[in-house]
Amino acid sequence: MREFLPISKADMKARGWEQCDFVYIIGDAYVDHPSFGHAIISRVLEANGYKVGILSQPDWKNPQSITALGRPRLGFLVTGGNMDSMVNHYAVSKKRRKTDAFTPGGVMGKRPDYATVVYCNLIRRVYHDIPIIIGGIEASLRRLAHYDYWSDKLKRSILLDSQADLLLYGMGERSIVEVAEALNSGLQPRDITFVDGTVYRSTEPTVPVPHKVLPSYEELCKNKRKYAESFYTQYCNTDPFSGKALIEPYGPKEFVVQNPPQKPLSQREMDRVYGLPYMRTYHPSYEKAGGVPAIEEVRFSLVSCRGCFGGCSFCALTFHQGRIIQTRSHESILAEARQMTWEPDFKGYIHDVGGPTANFRQPACKKQLKSGVCPTKQCLFPKPCKNLIADHRDYLKLLRELRNLPNVKKVFIRSGIRFDYMLADESDVFFKELVRYHVSGQLKVAPEHVADAVLDKMGKPRRAVYDQFLEKYKRLNEQYGLKQYVVPYLMSSHPGSTLKEAVTLAEYLRDLGYMPEQVQDFYPTPSTLSTVMYYTGLDPRTMEPVYVPTNPHEKAMQRALIQYRNPKNYALVHEALTKAGRTDLIGFDKHCLIRPRAGEAAARKPKQSTTGKQPPKAKRDGRVGPPKAKRPSRNPANDRRKKHR
Repeated sequence: MREFLPISKADMKARGWEQCDFVYIIGDAYVDHPSFGHAIISRVLEANGYKVGILSQPDWKNPQSITALGRPRLGFLVTGGNMDSMVNHYAVSKKRRKTDAFTPGGVMGKRPDYATVVYCNLIRRVYHDIPIIIGGIEASLRRLAHYDYWSDKLKRSILLDSQADLLLYGMGERSIVEVAEALNSGLQPRDITFVDGTVYRSTEPTVPVPHKVLPSYEELCKNKRKYAESFYTQYCNTDPFSGKALIEPYGPKEFVVQNPPQKPLSQREMDRVYGLPYMRTYHPSYEKAGGVPAIEEVRFSLVSCRGCFGGCSFCALTFHQGRIIQTRSHESILAEARQMTWEPDFKGYIHDVGGPTANFRQPACKKQLKSGVCPTKQCLFPKPCKNLIADHRDYLKLLRELRNLPNVKKVFIRSGIRFDYMLADESDVFFKELVRYHVSGQLKVAPEHVADAVLDKMGKPRRAVYDQFLEKYKRLNEQYGLKQYVVPYLMSSHPGSTLKEAVTLAEYLRDLGYMPEQVQDFYPTPSTLSTVMYYTGLDPRTMEPVYVPTNPHEKAMQRALIQYRNPKNYALVHEALTKAGRTDLIGFDKHCLIRPRAGEAAARKPKQSTTGKQPPKAKRDGRVGPPKAKRPSRNPANDRRKKHR
C-alpha cells in the first residue's frame, strides 16, 4: 500500500522504526510528487532499502526543532527546496515576495534566507559529528565560489559556509545511493571522495585523477576577470564524459574539490525513478492550511525529458541538469497518464508533456552519448549545428498516444518550446499538430528580445528566426480556421541591452499592436553566464566587455518601454525616449509610442523605424498576443480610467 514517508516519531512507530537511516530536512512543504526533488531522492533511497524521515520547514530559530525525528543512523540530508531560497523570497528588485507557493497556504516566511546554510548550522549546533549531505538547486548552483546578487558580493562555496561534509550537485539519484552505500559500509564522510556528481573538502592541493586548478577564492575576490575565466572553465566542465575534476583553493590547507558530473540516466533508470510509489500530492497534514499551491502547476502534467542543449546564457540548466537529453519511455509516461486519469479531480486535460524544453526528446547528435557535448560550442547557437538531429517523430508519437487514452480530452504543451529547433526540422508535421491539438488558445514561447545584439549575449537565435516562426504559426492557424495567439516571454535589462535596444523592442511591440502583461527584469541568479556578465562586465565566452544596466532607474525605464501603453509608465517612457535620442517617438503619428506633454511640441520628422518596416494597424490575426480591451489614451492626463486592462 502506498503511503507518505514518516514526518513524526508517531509515524515512525507506526512503521515499527526505532531510528531513521536518514532525516531529510527540506525548505519546502512535503509534497510526494516527482516534480519535487525531495520526493525523488527520498523515494530512490527507500527503493534501495533505506529508512528516510521527512522534516519539513523546521523552526530555524529553535535548534531543538531538528531533533523531531531523533538522530539518524547515517546522517542528515538537507535541501533549501525546489527553488533557491533567495529567489523564492525576493523579487529582482530585492523586495520581499508576499507568498510562497511551496509552503502550506502560500504563507511567506516559513524558511530562512540562505536556507541550506542555516539548516546545516542548526544541525551542527545539536549534532557536532554527524554526516551532513546537501543537495538541490540551491546547493548545486552554489557549489563553488559564486556571485550572490542579494549581498552583491562573491561568496565562498556553500559547502564551506554550511559546514556540510558532502555536496551533491545535479539531479543526484545515482550519487545519493553511492554515498548512502559508502556511509552504510562504515566509511567516514572525509573518505568519500570518489563519487561523481559530488563536491568535497580537502586539505590536499591535488587529486589522483585528471583535474584543473581554478584561481583561489582570494584571487577571485580581487580580480573580476579572473572570476569570469574561472566560471567559464567550470561551464566547460559540465559534461560527464569530458569534464575533469576542479580544485578551488581557499588557503594553503583548504580546498574544495568538484568531481566530474554523474553520467546521464538510461531510459530504464529514468523509468524506474518516475515509477516509484509517489502519493502525487502534498501531505494531508496541510489540508487545514489550504494545501500547497505549487502542486497545482504540476498535478496533471507529465515529465518526459530532462536536460537541455538550448544553452541560454541566463539559464542554469547547463550547470545543473547538463546538456544531454534523458528521456522516459512511452510506456512509463502512458502508465503515469493512465494513473492520472483516475484521480477524482481530473477533468480530461493533461496540462503539459515536457521538461526544461518540451520538444527535446533525444540527444542533439549521435556522438553525445559516447563522447559527450562539445565543451566550447552550442548545439543551436548562433545557428543550429550541422550535426544537429532535429527530429520530432518520437515526441509526436508520444503525444498521439496520449491523445488516444480514454478519458483524455486534450493534451497541452505548456513548458518551453524551442521554435528554432522546430524550424530546423525538415518535416513540419509536428508544427501542424502542435497548432491543431496542443495549444490552449495561447502558445507561450520565449524569444526574450528582438535586438540581435542582446540576443547574442542571451545565447538566443536571431530575430529573423522568431519572425519566421511567427509567420508560419499565423499561416497554420489561418489554414485550420483557428484563433490562437503567441504569448512571448520578454526580458528587460539583460546584459548587452542599452536604452537603444530597449526602444527597438518597444517599436517591435508597437508594430504588433501588443503589450505584454508580464515582463521579467533580468534576475542575476547564481551560476549562469549572464550573471557573470552582470557582475564582471565581461562575456566569459569571449572576455569582451559587455554593457550592463545596473542602475535601478535605468532598469525601470527599460521595463517601462516594453509596457509603454500603460499610463503609469508615461513619465519613465518619456524620459527613456529623451535619453535615447528618440523623441521622434513622442507625437501623434502612427509610429509614435506616446503623445507629448501639454505644451510640448511633437517631433515633425520621425526616424525610420528600427524594426525595418512601417507600423501597421494593430491586427488580431492569430499572430501575437491575445485580444485586448480598447487601448487607453497615450497621454495620462486625458485618461480617465482607473485601470488599464
